[in-house]
Amino acid sequence: MSPRPSLKSLRKHVYRPDLADDGMSPELARILDPHRGHADALITVLAEIQNHYGYLPRREMEHVADTLAFPLSRVFGVATFYNLFRLSPPGRNTVRVCRGTACHVNGSAAILDHVKTTLGIVEDETTLDGAITLQTVACVGACSLAPVIVVNDAVHGRMTSDKADAALTALRAESAGAVRA
Repeated sequence: MSPRPSLKSLRKHVYRPDLADDGMSPELARILDPHRGHADALITVLAEIQNHYGYLPRREMEHVADTLAFPLSRVFGVATFYNLFRLSPPGRNTVRVCRGTACHVNGSAAILDHVKTTLGIVEDETTLDGAITLQTVACVGACSLAPVIVVNDAVHGRMTSDKADAALTALRAESAGAVRA
């Protein structure tokens, strides 16, 4: 039986993507350059990339792993651990259903189920046409209006299934008008 390898003999494998044929964009370089050599900059870098692109594209995360000398699994681990990061592009519009205590007690679960059925998606998904992303939030701070949904930046309180339908219909009409213009 061979002896068990010592920890010193085990080498850490750091993912090194083949990025030679896919140069880094100037925008990504501007984000990464100030953070080279800073091991504590991963969350900051991911936040800046998401602010720029609206989500975290895989190729940019590979560049992050390469530039900051992290295993790609660590970069993805951080990106998937924190719910503020998105790995897919968001829709042109966002519908958020409040799941805070006041909203929950006043029926937000039924509102959420209705919105999911109406849109044909679940939480943190985007409709096939890319028009709407559905999210849940812990609280929007409008407890006196519970249950609440937020369509883009507009708060809709005392929500019912009928009011949700009206808000979604108005959103789709507004979105269709913006596409035609």
